[in-house]
Amino acid sequence: MRISETMQAMVLTGHGGIEMLEWHEDWPVPTPGPGQALVRVGACGLNNTDVNTRSGWYSKQVSEATTGDAHDSVDPDDPTWGGAPLSFPRIQGADVVGRVAALGEGADAALMGRRVMVDCWLRDWDDPLNRDKTGFFGSECDGGFAQYTVADQRNLAPVESTLSDAELASFPCAYITAEGMLTRAKVGPEDRVLVTGASGGVGGALVQLAKLRGATVIAMASAAKHEAVAQLGADALLDRAPEDLGAALHAAIGTDTVTVVADIAGGDNFGRLIDRLARGGRYTCSGAIAGPIVDLDLRTLYLRDLTFTGSTVVPPEVFPAVLRHIESGALRPSLAATYPLRELHRAQQAFIDKMHTGNIVVTP
Repeated sequence: MRISETMQAMVLTGHGGIEMLEWHEDWPVPTPGPGQALVRVGACGLNNTDVNTRSGWYSKQVSEATTGDAHDSVDPDDPTWGGAPLSFPRIQGADVVGRVAALGEGADAALMGRRVMVDCWLRDWDDPLNRDKTGFFGSECDGGFAQYTVADQRNLAPVESTLSDAELASFPCAYITAEGMLTRAKVGPEDRVLVTGASGGVGGALVQLAKLRGATVIAMASAAKHEAVAQLGADALLDRAPEDLGAALHAAIGTDTVTVVADIAGGDNFGRLIDRLARGGRYTCSGAIAGPIVDLDLRTLYLRDLTFTGSTVVPPEVFPAVLRHIESGALRPSLAATYPLRELHRAQQAFIDKMHTGNIVVTP
């Protein structure tokens, strides 16, 4: 595999609007260090972390919903998911599928030429369970919005599948996130799981993965997207914000409560979701695209013995578990659209507009 010295790349030059992503035709190809591999990117999926980091939405100074717009109130000390400053320039993109093109010193020769998927969570492999020592691919290091990227060999998994690179790139971040949420909430066959934002990447992943656990899944999405969400296996479909959620649930599943709420939206609907949790129910969250600031009556939390879990950094075993589901064919890719990498501005705007169902992917 011939490797040139330069490559095409979309480079983030600072926090702000979408114009902070700059196209380069002659960006240096990275060199793999000890234990690393150079991956020729076949496809890279989009996710909310890219948008939120670019815009500075993670800053505690920002209180509005995710829009992808620049935020004037961003605190430079906490603009990223981990609450630390980001160095620029940075190549974003966590959801990488590609082929190993070169190996650094000491890397496993068996990886050479293999098609691989990148585990987006960077770890201290001497202390892999320590969340304070984690990073995110495309955030704390350069990612996949380029023709080549470098990754630690322990973050690479050979993948055997008939799916295309673009289809495979629709999985990593969304499905790792969703499986982490369900793991933390201890979802099992006895559960009734209410999923918000079910037409998006993480929401659709939650639907499929909760069904694989045997749970009854109630998916919330706009009516125009119900047909596509139904194909993911949801047992019942509700509007994304029913006026009377209890009545809608009762009509759909015969009871007005659920045992688990898997929420990636937050916003004004938060209180109605919590009110539908059965006594002893669990709420798990890994996003707040509809708004991060919510109201909570603490009496509801403690008098009804509810359990709340946030989910960001997942245990190391989550990635291989998702990969096994992909290779077995148990998961269906939900690829909404594919754009050329040079059209990342257009792809990211489509991602922000949320008119699609599933994941959006770019290809170099």
